[in-house]
Order: sequence, then structure tokens, then C-alpha cells
Amino acid sequence: MAKFNRTKIPTHADPRGKLSAIEIKDFVDWEVKRVYYVTDVTLDRGGHAVRGEKKIYVCMQGTMTARIHDGKEWHEFKMEGPDDAIVMEGMCWREFKDFSPGSVLMAISNMNYEKDKYIYDFEVFKGEAA
Repeated sequence: MAKFNRTKIPTHADPRGKLSAIEIKDFVDWEVKRVYYVTDVTLDRGGHAVRGEKKIYVCMQGTMTARIHDGKEWHEFKMEGPDDAIVMEGMCWREFKDFSPGSVLMAISNMNYEKDKYIYDFEVFKGEAA
């Protein structure tokens, strides 16, 4: 099983605008415990991994570059809102950069914030992710 995969969020457009809907059951089989989003980004985000976390990242608006390390290699790609998403089912190192003005990145997690689960040292991550 892949530790992460890219996906598209169903988005419907009509003369009123766009509506994107995330039916959680269509993407994952775990309970959602935390949702957060970042806006007005002035510096790169991420730069860590989280033990035991499963997550969906959604580029809701604008563009950004995602860099994901799955424990073996780097994967880098541009995300463009409102429908680009990443589903992480295993521990990955994540970095987000090159945010366009007005961009919004949302995260949906299976865990509440637990500081002791975070890994900020890339070498430690590689040792645990192997």
C-alpha cells in the first residue's frame, strides 16, 4: 500500500461559482478528529512528520508546491485549488512551499494535536520510516 496518493476532490461549477464536497467515506476509513487550514502564508510550511497520523491535505484555493518524502524518496508536485488533494495513509515527511497570494491549504487528520508525536529531524524520520 502506498503511504500517500494524489486525488481530486469532486468540484461542481455553475454560474453561481464552485462547490467542492469531501465525503470522507469516499476517501478514507478513519475517524476525523482535527481539521485546520493555513492562510496568508509568508514562509514555507511543514518540515516534519507525525507518528501515527493519517491525513488529507486539500489545496482549497490558489497554488502551492508539495514535497512529500515517503521514507524512500522525494515526490514534488504543484497543487492547484480547489480540488487537488493528498491522502496520507502512512508516515511521510511533508513540506509545502511557493504559496500563491490568497492560497488556502486545509488538513483533515485522524489525530488531535500531540506535540510528542511530531518529528522535526529528517534523519530521525528516515530511521523510523524505513
